[in-house]
Amino acid sequence: MKKIIFKTNLFTFQGVLNDTDAASEIFRGLPVNSNVSRWGKEIYFDLGFKVSSQSATTEVAPGDIGYWPQGKALCIFYGPTPLSEEEDKPVPASPVVIVGKTTAEPASLDKIKLGEPISLDKCP
Repeated sequence: MKKIIFKTNLFTFQGVLNDTDAASEIFRGLPVNSNVSRWGKEIYFDLGFKVSSQSATTEVAPGDIGYWPQGKALCIFYGPTPLSEEEDKPVPASPVVIVGKTTAEPASLDKIKLGEPISLDKCP
C-alpha cells in the first residue's frame, strides 16, 4: 500500500494508491508541485509527466483518484461534474485510470480554490 499526502493552503489530506502500473509510476515521480484546476466537484492538477494509461474508464466514484492521460493530470473526484446525470456520481471529461482513493471530506475539497498551489508527496 502506497500512502500519499496532498497539501494545499487550507489543509492536508491523504490518499492511498492502488497496485496499478500508473499508480506505481506516479509514486516514483513524487514529489509534485502544481496548481489546482477545477471541473465541477473535481479538482485536478498537472503532474508534469505521463504515466501508463491502460484500463482507462469513465466509471468513477466520489473519493477516487484518477490519472487523466489527456491532461497528464491527477484528478480527485468528490461529487458531480458538468457531465453528471446523477446528483452524487462524478463523470470525468474523458477516460481516467483509477490510481487510488482518498477519504478527504467533500466539503473540505470544495474549499480548495482554482489556481491554489498543491503538492503531492509520499507519506512520511
